[in-house]
Amino acid sequence: MRSGMPSRRSRGRRGQLLRSPPRTDSVAVVTTRTERSLVLVKPDGFTRGLSGEVLRRIEAKGYTLVTLSILTPDRERLARHYAEHEGKPFYEPLLDFMSRGQVTAVVIEGQRCIEGFRALAGATDPTMALPGTIRGDFGRDWGLDVQQNIVHGSDSPQSSEREIRIWFPELA
Repeated sequence: MRSGMPSRRSRGRRGQLLRSPPRTDSVAVVTTRTERSLVLVKPDGFTRGLSGEVLRRIEAKGYTLVTLSILTPDRERLARHYAEHEGKPFYEPLLDFMSRGQVTAVVIEGQRCIEGFRALAGATDPTMALPGTIRGDFGRDWGLDVQQNIVHGSDSPQSSEREIRIWFPELA
């Protein structure tokens, strides 16, 4: 044995070879849970022809496109989607913005796709979003009442489940 190097083996009282238990302080936790997430290319992204680029990045990341729909959302669907923001100053401008044009609604699937897509999307404020993210590459502050930031992605498994029921009830 080299001096100064700890040994994983030692001898017990009766000379039998003993092993130290394996180290667990550096073992990474790996999840194998497949998730689904709702992704919306908002009217600003759709109008600028960015749906294909957003889908390309999702697929390049290795996520699966489960279903896709292009539609102009009505206020009733948007009110259900954004219910947690009702009463906030940006709520009505947000519903106006989201109902003004077409969106690409997509359900994606993959390991940790909720957090993975949010990393692809970048910070909600496009001015602060890093280059290489969807919002960092294509978003900017237009000085309007509501932030037009290209995409929406579910922020938790619970939100994803609720949002998918709103946009794709046939999958619920």
